[in-house]
Amino acid sequence: MSTGLTEVPFLDVGASYREIEGEIDEAVRRVLASGRYVLGSEVEAFEHDYAAFVGAPECISVANGLDALTLALVALDVGPGDEVIVPANTYIATWLAVTRSGASIVPVEPDEATYNVTADAVEAAITNRTKVIMPVHLYGQPVDLAPIRALAGKHGLRIVEDAAQAHGARYRGARIGSDADVVAWSFYPGKNLGAVGDGGAVTTGDAALADRLRSLRNYGSTLKYVNEEVGFNSRLDPIQAAVLGVKLRYLDEWNRRRGEIADRYQTELEAAPVRLPHVLADVLPAWHLFVVRTAYRDNLAEHLSRCGIGTMVHYPIPPHLQQAYAHLGFEEGSFPITEAVHREVLSLPIGPHLSAQQHAQVIDAVGEWAPAHH
Repeated sequence: MSTGLTEVPFLDVGASYREIEGEIDEAVRRVLASGRYVLGSEVEAFEHDYAAFVGAPECISVANGLDALTLALVALDVGPGDEVIVPANTYIATWLAVTRSGASIVPVEPDEATYNVTADAVEAAITNRTKVIMPVHLYGQPVDLAPIRALAGKHGLRIVEDAAQAHGARYRGARIGSDADVVAWSFYPGKNLGAVGDGGAVTTGDAALADRLRSLRNYGSTLKYVNEEVGFNSRLDPIQAAVLGVKLRYLDEWNRRRGEIADRYQTELEAAPVRLPHVLADVLPAWHLFVVRTAYRDNLAEHLSRCGIGTMVHYPIPPHLQQAYAHLGFEEGSFPITEAVHREVLSLPIGPHLSAQQHAQVIDAVGEWAPAHH
């Protein structure tokens, strides 16, 4: 076993700040000196820049990723009596947004290879109550969108993409968000583009929807003290907007580093006793996470921990088995593919500030691991 080597954190969240500390400090001071602490020019500037980055006509920032999903559904008039098709294999926020809208959750199993939903699984779940398909670009791996878009067109459905982990990812050459219906983003600190607190956004090509989202996030008001509808208070903080605006300039470079780490993992762990990520031919992942799979996941995690390497499980309990959704009546075995994934996946370090030495340490440790078959 490797010994005496530096500890490898799963993700050093503060490293991105340290790399561009001067620029971030200057941006924060600018906001503090401005005296404008809600919405305003900093938020507008970031929205403009992020829309340009993903190639979307409109960007509406909100307080967090869950609100981005929720407000997108509300703006599409999704509510009681409607059904939203979601992955069974996702973080619970995807489901919570549907619940908050008042609609019914219709979960579908993922593809075994990519862990993402497919058009075939979605099509089998469509009913006359279906209103929205909500695919998730899980781990930063883009969903195969073209057949899902064809389905939506055929059945008159809207698509809300959960791109919380997919900043900068590409599908068929175009960035996620560039030619989509509605896309929800999270800027949680651990994301590829992370704030120093919570944050989120919706990008869309639908100008009317964008206007409604701007009203919804601000108490249902476009004119101060005039409230057209029952809205929310969900606004991106100007300090977060300023920090995100600085980090956005580095996102492509940081994603490039993640891609290099992923490529080396794929090459050097080919003989390791784990299943490596499967990448579709026409996508460029954001590599938010590098997820391996083994029936002996906990054993591998313990081995890596002894080697000073941090790992995480995304996610240990699928939404349908969470207490929050016990009322839906799903049981162990309801979604066997999803349940197997959640039992067997382990995320290895892949942050853009992982050093070459740390990366080699992870590769060596995984390579020397022999599963304890018990």
